[in-house]
Amino acid sequence: MNRKLIEALIELEKEKGIKMDTLIEGLKIAFVSAYKKNYQVEYECRVDIDEKTGEIKVFKILDEGEGTDAAPEDEGKKNEIEVTPDNFGRIAAQTAKQVIRQRIKEAEREIMYDEFKDRAGDMVTGIVQQSDARFTLVDLGKVEALLPPYEQVPRERYKHGERIKVYISDVRKTTKGPQVIVSRTHTGLIRKLFELEVPEIYEGIVEIRSIAREAGFRTKIAVSSNERNVDPVGACVGPKGSRVKMIVDELGGEKIDIVEYSDDIVTFIKNSLSPAKIIKVLTDEEKKFALIIVSNDQLSLAIGREGQNARLAAKLTGWKIDIKNEKQFEEELDEARKERLKSKEEDTEASK
Repeated sequence: MNRKLIEALIELEKEKGIKMDTLIEGLKIAFVSAYKKNYQVEYECRVDIDEKTGEIKVFKILDEGEGTDAAPEDEGKKNEIEVTPDNFGRIAAQTAKQVIRQRIKEAEREIMYDEFKDRAGDMVTGIVQQSDARFTLVDLGKVEALLPPYEQVPRERYKHGERIKVYISDVRKTTKGPQVIVSRTHTGLIRKLFELEVPEIYEGIVEIRSIAREAGFRTKIAVSSNERNVDPVGACVGPKGSRVKMIVDELGGEKIDIVEYSDDIVTFIKNSLSPAKIIKVLTDEEKKFALIIVSNDQLSLAIGREGQNARLAAKLTGWKIDIKNEKQFEEELDEARKERLKSKEEDTEASK
């Protein structure tokens, strides 16, 4: 058995990448435990494994005061004595099998984790395996990923056997192997879908500058071009809307607004509120606040249902946005004028 053990360890090092030193140390610890359990001893001991022959020896570690008749050349070993039982090979063989199986599992988990830890931020296609109120499992081939409720789109239903694209948002190391968390709500999924469908984005000609999303309902994406003759919005929309349609279909009909990014914040804010037409943008650079003036008939379009258009525009630009129609703006200006006039009159009266 001893020689076969060494051969097995060498083979494992080649096939699984488990270092022989690691295996040897693990076996030594396990053999000590097995020895104490099977022979019901409480004294301290250690196990030695010859890495050439595989010979296994058990040594009792002596307390101070216990002596041996060690030869001078064995002076360093005089505080221990060999206590290897005659039938220890059988116990060692059983223990070795258990340890090796465990180490193989650990190595496979480690390899799997190493493979997936750098894939956070990737988009992958998986098959729905199980879905209930608590969680959804998605088969990615080598691992089953978890699609938790907070990463699910409220209106989507995931059916067993259905193929879906998901975004790997996190990879966690656990005792059972890597736990891969995937998402259908992450803005990274939008980015990856556009990279897949729009060659100009994948090649770096068109650049995604920012994304704002309310998953399942609406997304705004700001794009710019690194080449003068390439229209970034047109490239993303595609011929007859074919490119963006593929993305909308993948997202179950989620509305997508593609707007052109601009370094000029006024232009960018106007674009971000598309499709509403903007009359005027008043900005406060220090507070990153913008007051938007629209015609009376454009107010509801600019704000959007339940404020969604304005909310997404604010996320997309990183500015706080307030929207008023011309009538509201004029009324507030009149009120401000009246306040200033009243304040002047009070100051004049006070100075008399």
